[in-house]
Amino acid sequence: MALVEMSIDSIRVSLMNYQRVVILKEKAAERYLPIWIGPAEADAIAVKLQGVSVPRPLTHDLLRSVIDALGASVNSIVVSDLLNDTFYAKLLLNVDGETMEVDSRPSDALALAVRTSVPIFVDDLVLDRAGILLDQETGKPLGQEKGEASEKGKVVSEEEMKRMSAFYDFINTLDMEDFNKRKS
Repeated sequence: MALVEMSIDSIRVSLMNYQRVVILKEKAAERYLPIWIGPAEADAIAVKLQGVSVPRPLTHDLLRSVIDALGASVNSIVVSDLLNDTFYAKLLLNVDGETMEVDSRPSDALALAVRTSVPIFVDDLVLDRAGILLDQETGKPLGQEKGEASEKGKVVSEEEMKRMSAFYDFINTLDMEDFNKRKS
């Protein structure tokens, strides 16, 4: 499994149905990976990224405290698979000098990653299947026509394009106007 390091670029809201999506950006390139997440997880990630203080620990703060109290630490998180349009993730924990993998939803793994300042990785195969390149002028995803080779030379089948069409439709409803702007 080849892993690609990513960072959280932004959290967006679809103007059509108010669904949230977290946008991961490849650290060494211009590929992005949008992952749908729930509103609670979006808020948990945004609160930490924006440095907002909360009076009581949120669920992901509690998880971090439990991991710390048990003498373990979070090494990294990995978005490890994409099956039937569902992303899967793992927490990689250091427990008594050994690495332990714990299954997780990507949204929970990302909320924990921002609290522990650990690297975020995506399996290269997941990024090849669901990663997107954006048109730098419009901020919209660059679509691939059926049978067109991607930058890595993989030909995308018509069936794959049909499966991903709902994904692209969703991305195209996002407000991407300030996509390249970074918060200080």
